[in-house]
Amino acid sequence: MLREILGLTGAKRVCDEGTCGACTVLIGGEPVYACMTLAVACAGRTVETVEGLSKDGVLHPVQAAFIDRDAFQCGFCTPGQIMSCVALLRRNGAPTGEDVLRAVSGNLCRCGAYPNIVAAALSAARKARR
Repeated sequence: MLREILGLTGAKRVCDEGTCGACTVLIGGEPVYACMTLAVACAGRTVETVEGLSKDGVLHPVQAAFIDRDAFQCGFCTPGQIMSCVALLRRNGAPTGEDVLRAVSGNLCRCGAYPNIVAAALSAARKARR
């Protein structure tokens, strides 16, 4: 539905079995694997994709932090990682590195950019607290 009908290609179609997290979106504010979620189950609920994070051409703070902290290599997992970090920061404005690792534990990065992903999330949290 997201990719083929709505044209929202940020949520990547990779495993189709809920093991990689590349398709992570927020449903009702919670990170969910889109590949494991029927569209009908989302009726009446807010569905957020990475495309909806920026406002008026301005990147969301987590998106900007991923760029500033070079928190990606191939970029394939990045949308899912970002969505998991956004959900975390909405719940916890002052996360620890451990909190970030736990939040992205369902998002597989085959390039191994986890240290920079953690740095990006922590950076976005610090900027939001200012």
